[in-house]
Amino acid sequence: MLAVGTLRPVLNTSIILPRLDTCFAPVCVCIVTRGLVDIMISAIAFVTVAVVMCAACVLAMFGITVVQMSRAEVIERDGLVPGTRAPSWSLADSSGVNHRSPPHKPLQLVMFTDHSLNSFPSVADGLHDLARKEPDLEIVVLLRGPNDLAEPVLRLLGLSEIPVLTGSPGLYGRYNVRVTPFAMFVDSHGRVRGSSLVNHDWQVAKLRQIAGIPVAIPDARPAIRFWRRGSRVQVQGQWKF
Repeated sequence: MLAVGTLRPVLNTSIILPRLDTCFAPVCVCIVTRGLVDIMISAIAFVTVAVVMCAACVLAMFGITVVQMSRAEVIERDGLVPGTRAPSWSLADSSGVNHRSPPHKPLQLVMFTDHSLNSFPSVADGLHDLARKEPDLEIVVLLRGPNDLAEPVLRLLGLSEIPVLTGSPGLYGRYNVRVTPFAMFVDSHGRVRGSSLVNHDWQVAKLRQIAGIPVAIPDARPAIRFWRRGSRVQVQGQWKF
């Protein structure tokens, strides 16, 4: 017979409680795995964003280059082709003196500019040389619109003898001029002898040399058309058999 109090429960902790290493190992593995996955996701996202940004930069550089090239090509097409007819106009300068195109003189230089000519002193020097050396050359400055600063700036540049005429955007459009300073030579018959964007005095002098070269004037007479209709041929309105 067992005495009370002598019984002691024997607990097998290895059966009731799991060991600590077997309990926390899966948790640690899960935490480490999840951390690695997060790092990989972050790395992939970073690389993706970097690639997209690099591609955007390349496309932007390519776009800017294309725009600059297209603008350069557009500027080259400004003005009128030598030999074509220039717009006709009659405008008064600030002194009330009328100037016209085609000019009364053998040759006229129309300068498309304004007070911004102050940024191109070399062009002003080229105009001054032409005005001094060629009295038979009429030089006028044609503004895009009213501009109170143009004449004072021309006086400061030593070009007070050049008349300033107030044009319009529409007149600039007829000359096909968008960028200034732009020079165009027109003869007394209203034909364009040379046109170009100018930034230096040597360009003005070179354009003057080009204006002295005879240009091919398109034949104004109607072209003779031949066509056969049955057994008859029409030549300038006359039927021949």
